[in-house]
Amino acid sequence: MRIAILEDDPVQAGFVSDTLSAAGHVCHEFSKGMALVATLRRQTFDLLVLDWGIPDMSGEEVLLWVRQNLPEYLPVIFMTARGHDSDVTSILNAGADDYLIKPVSAAILRARITALLRRAYRDNSDRRIEIFGDFQFDLLSGNVMQNGLSVPLTQREFALALLLFQNLGRPLSRAHILEIVWKRAANIPSRTLDTHISSLRTKLGLRPKSGYRLATVYGYGYQLHHVQSDVTES
Repeated sequence: MRIAILEDDPVQAGFVSDTLSAAGHVCHEFSKGMALVATLRRQTFDLLVLDWGIPDMSGEEVLLWVRQNLPEYLPVIFMTARGHDSDVTSILNAGADDYLIKPVSAAILRARITALLRRAYRDNSDRRIEIFGDFQFDLLSGNVMQNGLSVPLTQREFALALLLFQNLGRPLSRAHILEIVWKRAANIPSRTLDTHISSLRTKLGLRPKSGYRLATVYGYGYQLHHVQSDVTES
């Protein structure tokens, strides 16, 4: 998962990032709330870890902005030194999904993050096969079947297709896709992702007449839609 961490203490931010990165997540640290909001306008994340007492824009203000402005639901966990009952209840009532009071051990942090992600997203960690309509993804072999027929995909194409289907209907930023599929966002030619998207459209037939539309979200990224099969492609 791609996780954003809002924490102005670099030691604490490093602890959270190292703990979650060791669990396989991709973490991004922010020391300013306004910088995080600016990034949320153009990139997608799977979860936010917010501290409360951020000087320029508090974690509470970031949470309110997220709940009022983001079209898709985004899980949020607070991790702060403020531990009064009134603090906890006010943030949970404002829309946070969980609340941790510092100091927090690495084991507890990992467990609470895992539990929140399990609630927010489908937990397929123990599954070998994922099925989306006519498409069947074999997670061990890296093979895709469409209507019972094997579709030859490269390893990158398989990972990209799986990510898109797992986030059906959700816009994904280019940075999000590059980090999850290519494991990095830098030093990759800008046309690389576009080429892979074009290849998936062709190989999997991701066009409205087949019931899916793989659309470009201008200046942002891509989104896979499920559409009525009788829609005429323009």
